[in-house]
Amino acid sequence: MRIVRRPGAFVCGIDAAMDVIGGKWKVLILWALNERTCRFGELRRAVTGVTEKVLSSHLKELEDDGIVHREVYAEVPPRVEYSLTPLGLSLNAALEPLGLWGREHIYRGAEEAGGGVDAGVGIDTDSGIRAGAGAGADCEAEPQVVAGLGRG
Repeated sequence: MRIVRRPGAFVCGIDAAMDVIGGKWKVLILWALNERTCRFGELRRAVTGVTEKVLSSHLKELEDDGIVHREVYAEVPPRVEYSLTPLGLSLNAALEPLGLWGREHIYRGAEEAGGGVDAGVGIDTDSGIRAGAGAGADCEAEPQVVAGLGRG
């Protein structure tokens, strides 16, 4: 595993971290890989809306940064699996408080709007996982959608 140092000086640690996880899809990829190792197709289904090109590009960047490990098996047909490295696991642990803040903010916004939480979504407020999805169920647990406010 090689870690690619990005050029340029960072203003602070947040700046450096955002350089690694910046973008719409990277944190969702990290979330999908948090529970178990996934193949490319499993990740594509888990991260709804991402194109194959963008997913491939983000996985390569995360691999270069030492966040994701890519394991190639010498089989016919070839099999490739992606998992988090210890650095990736520590990054996910660092992102947990941000996810908690986001869930609280979304719920508060939904309650203030008078709509409450969408009863059809069925999110476990302790884990933030949709009811029935199961943690890491074939890496197909979907990002939560609360009262039409987007992904969590």
